[in-house]
Amino acid sequence: MRTSQPGAVVDARGAREGYSSAAAPAATFRVLVADRITADGLSPLRDDARFEVVERPGLAGAELARAIQGVDAVLVRSATRITRESLALADRLTVIGRAGVGVDTIDVDAATERGIAVLTAPSGNTTAAAELTMALLLAVVRRVAAADRSMRAGEWSRERFTGTELRGKTLGLLGAGRIGSEVAKRCRAFGMRVVAYDPFLTPERAHALEMELMPLEGVLAAADAVSVHVPLTDETAGLVGKAELARMKPTAVLLNVARGGVVDEAALVEALGARTICGAGLDVYEHEPLPANHPLRALDNVVLTPHLGASTAEAQHSVALEIAEAVRAALLDGDLSRAVNAPAVGGEEMRRLRPTMELAERLGRMAAALAGGAPDRVVVRYSGARDAAALRPLSASALAGVLSAAVGRATVNLVNARHLADARGVRVEEVRAGPHGAYAEYVEVEVGRAGGSTPDDDFTPLVAGALLGEGHPRVVAIDGYHVDVVPRGTLVVIRNRDVPGVIGRVGTVLGEAGLNIAEYHQARHRAGGDALAAVSVDGRLEPRVVDALRAIPEVIDVRQAQLD
Repeated sequence: MRTSQPGAVVDARGAREGYSSAAAPAATFRVLVADRITADGLSPLRDDARFEVVERPGLAGAELARAIQGVDAVLVRSATRITRESLALADRLTVIGRAGVGVDTIDVDAATERGIAVLTAPSGNTTAAAELTMALLLAVVRRVAAADRSMRAGEWSRERFTGTELRGKTLGLLGAGRIGSEVAKRCRAFGMRVVAYDPFLTPERAHALEMELMPLEGVLAAADAVSVHVPLTDETAGLVGKAELARMKPTAVLLNVARGGVVDEAALVEALGARTICGAGLDVYEHEPLPANHPLRALDNVVLTPHLGASTAEAQHSVALEIAEAVRAALLDGDLSRAVNAPAVGGEEMRRLRPTMELAERLGRMAAALAGGAPDRVVVRYSGARDAAALRPLSASALAGVLSAAVGRATVNLVNARHLADARGVRVEEVRAGPHGAYAEYVEVEVGRAGGSTPDDDFTPLVAGALLGEGHPRVVAIDGYHVDVVPRGTLVVIRNRDVPGVIGRVGTVLGEAGLNIAEYHQARHRAGGDALAAVSVDGRLEPRVVDALRAIPEVIDVRQAQLD
């Protein structure tokens, strides 16, 4: 079984991150399936001997919290809620996997605080949700549900159910992501024009999708059918309310197969009842199950379905397979590309970036040790072949290193590093710099500690590292002094006056303490001025040894950083 501490940064084999290329022993991961998820879709986990899959659907409250204790991952759908209380006993949990796209049933903030990645399966139900949207649209505009009820009552009232055609009408999308764009594709096949409101969609992408971008007000006013395809967040809650419904045509219909809460249900009931909009098709609701006495149930111009967006055999298999593969990759490879609360990097890109991320973390530990106290700002600069997207995981790695001394290395990781920095008021700056000389991959970490009582308290250390050759890491600069040391073990940084005999005296103190010197790099700007020594030793310096080094007359300061 894996024995790493909860929240620790672990490598692809469940061991702590390091530079050794030796194969780690096979790990066993326990995965709790806490919801009803298609069994054959879990084959990536079931068929791998490194995973133990435990199925206990339907748990809640204290039972769920106890079941999560001792597991590495938990898989859920929409029926199971992962609350802060659910995570109270999560001593090993690394990943929460949601077989679907919405995370409103998961306390993402609580998971992030604990360094737990929340993964989703955003693609598996795309077709099913898009097709249900079309089914609701057609059912509303052709009065299918009302006509069916009439027929079952023994009636034949054709004149009551005159509908409208989609050809020549305008679809208005609120959100043009995976599902929205699939709905647009199908509506264009019916001869519809498509307009969209999506702050994250570029004009180039909109043109490629054959849709016209508009402000929210413009989409509502132009559309004959408004279809909602946005997640439920603080920004989108109540996105369609009384004022927005008033902007719609009286002949328009509203569709929501996204999330309840995006549409103000009370305002919608009022608009449908007053016929200020023609109709609606809803699959999701503010409170699910929809209460038996909810006024929506009494309206004849709304079609209601019980959250069926992903309820096809194909979609259930697809989302199960997608989330199982995502959880497997996260636990084995550190692939967080499907995480909603971590830098989105994974797969082959994660493997290529990992040595630079490991270097950034060690540089962060060094910079924090040199600063000697709680930082108030961290600057991460990167020069290399990776694009700007690499800055996020690199800065998270550097932050994990900076904060490790303050919060414990078993507590901080890529998932919660930014959260912990924000909670401590640490300002973070990310800079993508141009090429840096001969170094293909170059990282700088600068840590500020302002507001101290002495000039030394305002000291802002800057350390730089690079990958040489085939990914060999080096510390190449410390506060403007050029050095060349491997970032491993204990690194002692000594500031001293550049006079004869200092290296010998330092070596004597370390030798008398039983500490072997692995590397000793002395750097200076000019002869006779100040110098800096980067000394790699086998073992940590006890306080008495640090005091003995500081007692050397020519030594100005001594700091040590534990890099392994």
